[in-house]
Amino acid sequence: MNSRDTILGRVRRALGEAPRSDAQASYETAVDRDYLHEHGDRTTSQTVELLAENLADYRANVHRCSDGELAATVARLLAEHGSRSVVVPGGLHEEWLAQTALARVADDAESTPAALDQVDSVVTACAVAIAETGTIVLDGSPDQGRRRITLIPDHHICVVRVPDQVVSSVPQALERLDPTRPLTWISGPSATSDIELDRVEGVHGPRTLEVILLSR
Repeated sequence: MNSRDTILGRVRRALGEAPRSDAQASYETAVDRDYLHEHGDRTTSQTVELLAENLADYRANVHRCSDGELAATVARLLAEHGSRSVVVPGGLHEEWLAQTALARVADDAESTPAALDQVDSVVTACAVAIAETGTIVLDGSPDQGRRRITLIPDHHICVVRVPDQVVSSVPQALERLDPTRPLTWISGPSATSDIELDRVEGVHGPRTLEVILLSR
């Protein structure tokens, strides 16, 4: 069996099209998967604080509010950014945008990258947030929309319900996520550095990431 056969065999198994051979089963059991699912022993509030700290370390702007304050917070952030238009996923809670009169752009399958590039902001929910890495994960659910609406506009407001959507680690996040969905992992605003470590933001995603930690 060559490398090509091994890779294709794994793809077929993942799709449920082929049983595992003895050699493949032996390989999989030889991999040590007895890793920690969380580093340290934190309370729920400590986990949320770690998320906020790591989000800020990645240069995301972190805000906190309650359900009753969310609409005003979203409206304020859009106004402070100077936004004139906002992309709205089809399943986003209508009340989240109740206090803004900005032009709304639907998450339409026919929208082109050029059209989305003219939109100032996007507001979404998330699937899960990972405290240890300061990462927000989107899975394309109705309140998050297609991946491209969070990659093209320059300003992304993402709402995270705490503590319900917050986990400590990547292994814990993977347990909640469906691997067949279009997952987008976001650690801070889009940024890259050249060989001299000059940081440039907004190259392949939003230049500004606002994360609202929404308490119950």
